Amino acid sequence: MPHDATITVDGRVILADTQMSVASAIALTDRLLTRRSVTGEARFAVCGMGVCQECRVTINGVPHRLACQTRCLPDMVILTGREEQR
Repeated sequence: MPHDATITVDGRVILADTQMSVASAIALTDRLLTRRSVTGEARFAVCGMGVCQECRVTINGVPHRLACQTRCLPDMVILTGREEQR
């Protein structure tokens, strides 16, 4: 039985499974972007275990959360670096 959670990623409402990571849910949006580098380049989860820290996002107003290490929960609001510009 799936463990459904409705979450919002950059204003887009999606249905995710509470057993999946936030990084996996972001991938469902077809935008492999979690943050922007200091030069403005798009970044996404690389290592999948929190070491590279490329997957940092804002979750429910808390910045610098590791998307690959955080499971989806109902009503999460996730903001990526989509709007950041350099």
